[in-house]
Amino acid sequence: MKRALILLTGLGVIATVSVTAGIVGAYYYVAPGLPAADTIREIPLQIPLRIYSRDGRLIEEVGERRRILVSYDELPGFVVEAFVAAEDRRFFDHPGVDYQGILRALVSFIRSGSISQGGSTITQQLARDYFLTREQLFTRKLREAFLAYKIEQEFTKEEIMALFVNKMFFGQRAYGVAAAAQVYFGKPLRDINVAEAATLAGVLPAPSQYNPVRSPANATMRRSYVLGRMNELDFIGDAEYGQAMEHPMLSKLHGTANELSAPYVAEMVRREMLERYGEETYSAGYKVVTTLDSRLQEAANYSLRNGLLEFTRRRGYRGPLARLDIDELTLQQPFAEWDEELRMTLQDYRSPGGLQVALVRALDEARNSAQVVLASGTEEELQWFGISWANPYIDWQTTGDAPESVADVLAPGDIVYVMPITEGGYALAQLPAAQSAVVSVDPVDGAITSLAGGFDFAISKFNRVTQAARQPGSSFKPFVYAAALAQGNTLATIILDAPVVISSAALERLWKPINYSGRFYGERRVREALYRSMNLASVRLLLEKTGIGNAVRYLAPFGFNDAALPRNGSLALGGGVASPLDMAQAYATFANGGYAITPYVIDSISGPTGEILYRAEPALACQHCEAEAPQELDDSLFTSTDDDGEIDYVEVSARRRHMTPDEEQRAYELQMRLEQIAPSAESFRPDATVAPELFESMNLAPRVITPQIAFLIQDAMRSVVRRGTGARAWRELQRTDLSGKTGTSNDRRDAWFAGYNSSIVGVVWVGYDEFTPLGPREEGSRTALPIWIEFMRIALDSMPLAEMPMPQGIVTVKINTRTGCPATFNDPPNETIFEHFRTGNVPECDVATEEPNIFNAANDFEDESEDSGEEEEEDPIF
Repeated sequence: MKRALILLTGLGVIATVSVTAGIVGAYYYVAPGLPAADTIREIPLQIPLRIYSRDGRLIEEVGERRRILVSYDELPGFVVEAFVAAEDRRFFDHPGVDYQGILRALVSFIRSGSISQGGSTITQQLARDYFLTREQLFTRKLREAFLAYKIEQEFTKEEIMALFVNKMFFGQRAYGVAAAAQVYFGKPLRDINVAEAATLAGVLPAPSQYNPVRSPANATMRRSYVLGRMNELDFIGDAEYGQAMEHPMLSKLHGTANELSAPYVAEMVRREMLERYGEETYSAGYKVVTTLDSRLQEAANYSLRNGLLEFTRRRGYRGPLARLDIDELTLQQPFAEWDEELRMTLQDYRSPGGLQVALVRALDEARNSAQVVLASGTEEELQWFGISWANPYIDWQTTGDAPESVADVLAPGDIVYVMPITEGGYALAQLPAAQSAVVSVDPVDGAITSLAGGFDFAISKFNRVTQAARQPGSSFKPFVYAAALAQGNTLATIILDAPVVISSAALERLWKPINYSGRFYGERRVREALYRSMNLASVRLLLEKTGIGNAVRYLAPFGFNDAALPRNGSLALGGGVASPLDMAQAYATFANGGYAITPYVIDSISGPTGEILYRAEPALACQHCEAEAPQELDDSLFTSTDDDGEIDYVEVSARRRHMTPDEEQRAYELQMRLEQIAPSAESFRPDATVAPELFESMNLAPRVITPQIAFLIQDAMRSVVRRGTGARAWRELQRTDLSGKTGTSNDRRDAWFAGYNSSIVGVVWVGYDEFTPLGPREEGSRTALPIWIEFMRIALDSMPLAEMPMPQGIVTVKINTRTGCPATFNDPPNETIFEHFRTGNVPECDVATEEPNIFNAANDFEDESEDSGEEEEEDPIF
């Protein structure tokens, strides 16, 4: 007995020494090839590009691998417990390698003769996924075990768990548990329940086999196993276990949890990032903050879609998407009892632009309505007021007679689009064949604050804001009129609206522009010709009083390229081509008082750890910053104190100053000095002529037109809104700070409205991509202007008036409406109005025998006494 005990002890010592020697030998065998554990910190995970609005709302996630990094503190406790139960019950106790797991794997190997169980801990799996392959070899297992031990020495258990759940692949392009929660359940990780956590933990051994979308049955089986383990380990009680087991396995693929729809901007950003960083754009974890304002972007999306749907209703109903041959008995069955092929037929149709697909189940002749079933299975009633618009489409300019009953429009078995309506319920709809573009920019620095490039990005990725080259029509006229003012003309200059016939080699025929009405209006003042959009007067203003060469040279600095500036008379009527963004950029020059800004959409780019890699430094439109004031100083440089009595020091650009800390300190010191001097200094706001050191580091936009001409053009375009082709904007918005211009191209192929105040510029275009005509009476004032109004209604809600201040160098003179000359006391009151002029540019007329009545009017000057006449809409150039 004693000998046996001694023998066993000796054998034990020999075995221990042998195992120890084996482990030491194995370590020295594999150690030279082992990486340092802390290199995990330096190995970047593939994280997709994420694009945000400037107020932090996610626009898009771009990349092959979907991954959302989370810290250990962000993991719900039951999520950690689910992975521990499923993968490594002794995770928080072992040093990286679990001897019990190794023994189980060894027994399995002895029994089967092959490596069928890995026995790997969470730490070992982490080591394998970072550094090793998945080959079932003992050498790989040895390396894995020693690496796991080294990782445990370098990281805490919490850090290892966070690394694990962020690294692992869960199927369906989801890497990391947070991305998997979004992909499978459409939820952030913090919102999933115990059953869903167990489902995700069960996916890991075989993501293609156990993911709940591909195989709900296998996923349910794996979930049951994980929940059972959680119950055995007392992570969940019996009641919670039973509740989780009964939770239905509901899962479908979900897209990125986007918070703002701006797909055209996301594509612009993706392209620019690809140019900057190449293929690592998709995996390096870049974060791009755009200039989009989420409120304005939502307004652009809504107004564009609503406007196009309204337009397509006017052009007639083109019929159902399809008409299925289904017997009435089948249609009357509940949706759940329909055969799968019929349900899939309905669900296979896309839902573009917020529209939904529906199948007409039955007609109710008594109520003159239709019963429909949506693709989701929901039953709805289409009432007559949502169907009655559907005059049958005949061709681009003709519709049939108005329908009298629902049977004139729909039939059982029709697959149609429907749209939700504000009153509740749904109305019949159809996918617009026309397209539109809406864009807004900040006139101070060119930041693109909203951009919608079409009805639905999934249908057409062509970005009409940036890529469409279309005739701007009369929306281009204000630029020609600005060039005319620069040549010495005034808003009171008399021009003749009469027939023009020009032989032009460039136009290859006799050119005979006409007015929309077909009438001629005789002698008219420049202001009236602009707000009534008189084509013939505009052509004469260009050819006879401005000069084509002068106009082209004047307009190029607005940002127009050669395609927008034809060297012939059609320039006066917008005969070139420009994109909506080109027009917004150019109109911003009027809105900001004369500066050329450059539109931009990327505000900043940061790396995966938050370091700033790029920040936009746009050129700012800032009159206070000019070292040499344009002509005369602006009265706004000398202002009163704030409402609270504090000095408002060094306000350069009210919304986008971009001061550095040093500049802020110098500004503060200057404020302190001002407060110490005479009380009159409290009303003094220094500009660059007084304190140039405060503005040295600013990136200033170049001035391209004088503030006086910018003011006169915006004032003339206020007349467009108050009494001209844009009068609907005044009627609906009732704001005195809006200026703008309609535009319609040849044969009504394009409809435009461009408008602004001092805070925002908005441009709307509507047309067909195929350049076909929009149809009778589809001009800028009817087709594009309502979209602009709806956008501005939301954009300017609760916003204060942002009127352009009258600059120095402007005087206001009472004139005779017939002659444009300064009025005399002999002129009848109903033939006189006030008009603005640049100082030194008041007309001198022989009829004026007395001193002209000069009055420095307020900025909200309006020539209310003028007969408004009729609204003239623009068309055709030829």
